[in-house]
Amino acid sequence: MQENNSRRKFLKGSALAATATAVGTLAAPAIVKAAPVTLKMQAAWGGGIFLENAQSYVKRVNDMAGGALQIELLPVNAVVKTSQMQDAVHRGVLDGAHYVPAYWYSKSPTASLFGTGPCFGWSSQEVLGWVHYGGGMDLFNELMENLGLNVVSFFNSPMPAQPLGWFKEHITDAKQMVGLKYRTVGLAADVMLEMGMSVVQLPGGEIQPAMKSGLIDAAEFNNPTSDRDFGMQDVSKHYHLASFHQSQEFFEVTFNKETYNSLPGELQAILKYASEAENSNFYWHNTKRYADDLVTLTTQQGVNAYRTPDSVMAEQLKAWDAVVERMSAEDPFFAKVVASQKVYAESVMNYLNLNQPDYKLAYKHYFG
Repeated sequence: MQENNSRRKFLKGSALAATATAVGTLAAPAIVKAAPVTLKMQAAWGGGIFLENAQSYVKRVNDMAGGALQIELLPVNAVVKTSQMQDAVHRGVLDGAHYVPAYWYSKSPTASLFGTGPCFGWSSQEVLGWVHYGGGMDLFNELMENLGLNVVSFFNSPMPAQPLGWFKEHITDAKQMVGLKYRTVGLAADVMLEMGMSVVQLPGGEIQPAMKSGLIDAAEFNNPTSDRDFGMQDVSKHYHLASFHQSQEFFEVTFNKETYNSLPGELQAILKYASEAENSNFYWHNTKRYADDLVTLTTQQGVNAYRTPDSVMAEQLKAWDAVVERMSAEDPFFAKVVASQKVYAESVMNYLNLNQPDYKLAYKHYFG
C-alpha cells in the first residue's frame, strides 16, 4: 500500500511539473535574434600580401563577433579611389577603410608622423608603443578633431623598415641619388627632395610600369614580397635594403565615428582588440614571407641585394633634421607631436639599447 501511495505521489508530481513547463513555454516571449550588423570596409590593396593582412583582420573580427557583426571587405577602388577613402569614411559612404596614414598625408603632414616619420632610433614596435602608452592616440584624436574628421582609428601591424628600393646601379654614395626621379610617399618625399632627388608619388600598382617606361629612375614600395609581386625584378637588378626614409610604418584601420558609436560596447571592443591581436600575426606571417621572397629574388631572379651604406643613411638623418625643423616652424601641432615622440623614444630606446644584445654577433657566430 505504501508503495502504491508513493507511486501516485510521483505521477502526480510529474504531471504538475509537465503542466508548469507547458504553461511556462506558452507564457515565455519569443526570443528574436537581432540581425547581424554588416560594415563595408574598403582596402587600399588590390591583391598581394597587404590584402591578405586586411583579410586577416576582417576574419579575426568576424570570428570573434560570432555572427553579431560582419565586415565585408572591398578591394581597392571598389567604391572610391584610395586618395578618397578617408573622406568616404568621414561621410559614411564607407563604414571603414584599411590603409596607411601616409595615404592621406596631403590633408596634414602630421599624419605621416603616425607611421612614416623621422627615426628617433626606434622601430615600428616602439612607435606603436608610443601610440598606446605614450600619448600618441590622444594626439591623433586631437588631429582628427582639428581636421573636422568624423572617424575612429586603430593602428596595427608593425612593419620592418622599408628598403631604400630599386635603382639602375649599385648605390654606394648619396651623390649618386641626386637628380634621380624617385617614387615614395608621405614625409619620405620631403626627405628625398632634401637629398636632391625628384620625387613622384604613385600608387603601388603603377610603380613598375613607371620605371619600365622611364617616368621614374628609382623606387621603393615596402617589402620584398610586394616588390616581387609588382615585378620590380624585371626593371632593375639592384635592390637596396635598409633605410631611414620610412624606417617605421603600420596600418590604420578607420571607421565612421557615428557608425562605430552606434555599436554595442562589446562589438566596439572587438574592432579594437582584433586590431591589437593582428600586430603579432602580421609580424610572424609577413617577416617569413619577406625573407623567403628575398631569397627567391637573389637566387632565382638575378637580383643583387645590398645593404644601404651607412653614409647614405647618415645623409638621410641630416635631411630628416632639415624637414622636421622646417615643418615644426610652420605647424605648432606638428612640433607638439614630434616633441612627444622624442620624449618616449629617448626613454624607451635608452633601456632597449642598453639591454638588447648584438643579434648580428650571434647570427655571424652561427651562420657566418
